[in-house]
Amino acid sequence: MENKYISMIESCLPTLLPSEDCYEKVVIEAMKYSLLAPGKRIRPTLLLAFCEACGGDVTAALPYACAVEMVHSYSLIHDDLPCLDNDDLRRGRPSNHIVYGEDIALLAGDALQTLAFESMLGETALEKNGIKGAKAAGILAAAAGAGGMVGGQTIDVITEGKSPSLDIVLEMYSKKTGRLLKAPCVMGCVLADADEKRIAASKVYAENIGLAFQIVDDILDITSDTSVLGKPVGSDAENNKVNYVTLLGIEEAKAKVRDLTQAAVESLDIFDRNTGFLSLLAAELASRIY
Repeated sequence: MENKYISMIESCLPTLLPSEDCYEKVVIEAMKYSLLAPGKRIRPTLLLAFCEACGGDVTAALPYACAVEMVHSYSLIHDDLPCLDNDDLRRGRPSNHIVYGEDIALLAGDALQTLAFESMLGETALEKNGIKGAKAAGILAAAAGAGGMVGGQTIDVITEGKSPSLDIVLEMYSKKTGRLLKAPCVMGCVLADADEKRIAASKVYAENIGLAFQIVDDILDITSDTSVLGKPVGSDAENNKVNYVTLLGIEEAKAKVRDLTQAAVESLDIFDRNTGFLSLLAAELASRIY
């Protein structure tokens, strides 16, 4: 599927990075290594697509889309560290800490997180977006923190080697993966001054593709291989982690993905503008298991 937003995102991301003309340039090199690594750019694409679906200015929304990608990249750097998932491969390349060491990787992740908010709350971004820009930044902050992505990662850590219930697994998915997929959808609507009905519909879409996305990852962790995914497979089993597939089986997991994808597509009916891209994106994310 052609993603018309990727070239915009890829062009903007390097412009937001600090200059490497400094004594501490190694940390900026490490930031660049992960942020500009080849990726699907799903999260920033969602922000731009919903902004456009609501009639907003996609160009003015670009710093916010890039900020979402910065937060996502920082989380991947930290997830790969030995103290968490201990993965040596990410997006088909050595993980950040393998190249730069654990200390610089940790700092690069920290710096990307703060750069995200600098990008959204800087003078240029706020001149174009005003209060709605600040509101969008707050949405991302809440999604990334203890009540969102960090909280979900914490559940992942404290349940390792245990037998959490399906409810706990779903709560982990909602926070660890879902919140950082829902945030850009809502942010795109907010930046376009969308009404509450469209914001609510964007949340329904995001909640469905978020859970579907994580279940697909669980399936691929069992059925795929490293050369296809660009990251290690079988890590959940190796780390004694319970997931959706281990609890309910592959066939039920696949059926759930189909139901969630259909619900996501149906939630788009309220939007006046063309949402074909968002429908195709939901289907493409689900199709990874077929």
